[in-house]
Amino acid sequence: MRPLTEMGIMLRSGTGRRKLTFGIGCASNASEMPQVTADVPTDPTTQIDALSSAIRTKDSVLVAFSGGVDSSLVAALAHRALGERALAVTAVSETLADHERHEAEAVAEEIGIPHRTIHYSELSDDNFSDNPDNRCYFCQNMRMGHLRNLADDLGYAVVASGTNASDAGEHRPGLQAMDEREVYQPLLEHGVDKTGVRTIARALGLSVWDKPSMACLASRIPYGLRVTDERLAMIERAEAVIQGFGVRQARVRHHDGLARIEVAPDELANVLDATTLADIADHLKGIGFDFVTLDLEGYRSGRLDEGLTS
Repeated sequence: MRPLTEMGIMLRSGTGRRKLTFGIGCASNASEMPQVTADVPTDPTTQIDALSSAIRTKDSVLVAFSGGVDSSLVAALAHRALGERALAVTAVSETLADHERHEAEAVAEEIGIPHRTIHYSELSDDNFSDNPDNRCYFCQNMRMGHLRNLADDLGYAVVASGTNASDAGEHRPGLQAMDEREVYQPLLEHGVDKTGVRTIARALGLSVWDKPSMACLASRIPYGLRVTDERLAMIERAEAVIQGFGVRQARVRHHDGLARIEVAPDELANVLDATTLADIADHLKGIGFDFVTLDLEGYRSGRLDEGLTS
C-alpha cells in the first residue's frame, strides 16, 4: 500500500482541517448477521487494503452518512475504492441533532466525497413514535428504505452502513431491518470492531477518528414514553448545555418531567462542583424540565436497553 501522502490523504494539523480524498456513513443493525471473515488482520494497512478490495467489487455504493466514525470510515474506504461511484447521503429526520447534520456536511467536504441530504419524518409513523422496545427496527426500516429508493433512482448498486462487529452483541433490532433491506455492512463482514474502526480511521487521517459515539435523540427517551418533537428538542438543547461545560460524552435521558444526566466517568470532574451543578440545573429547568438529576454511575452506551434482548 502507498503511504498516506501518496494516496492523496492530507492529515489534520493543529485546529485546522485539510482536505482528504475520503468520506462518511450511518449507524446500523441486522438480525441474521452477515458472514464475518474468519482471519481478521490487525495491521491497519492490511485492513484498509482488504476492505477497499471488498468494496470495489460492489461497482457503486451509496453510504448512509451520519458523520460518526463508523460511517465515516466506510465512506472513506468507498471513496478510495470507487471514486465518483461512491456517494455519502445524510438522512435528516426529527431525531438527528442539528449540529450533527452540520458536522456531517463539514466532514464530507473535508473528505471530498460527493454528499447529499434527504429529509423525511420518523414521527409520522406511530410504530416509531409510540416508542416500543423495537423502535430501532422502524427507524432503520424507514431510513434504509428511503436510501434504497434514492440509490435506485441514481443508479447505485448497494446501500452501505457503518455497522461494526461490536454492534452485533447489543440490543439492536435495527439490524433486522438492515438485513431485510439487504444493506451492505463491510466492517461487520470483516470482523472490524469499534477499536479497530478508530485505529483504521486514524491511519486514514480522518478527523472524526476519536469522535464520541452519538445515537439518535430518540435513544434518550425510555421505551413506552412517546417520542415527540417537543421532547427531542428539549434533549438536544439540554445536551448542548452539558457540552458547553467542556463535556464531550454525555446523554440527557428524558424521563417525562425529569432530566437524568449521564456524563462519561472520566469527565465527571468537569461538572461536579456546586456552582456548575446549579448552573446546569437552572439551564435545564429553563428548557422545561421539572427536575434535574446527575446519574452517579455515569454514561454507558445502551443504558435504556439493559435487560432487553434482540
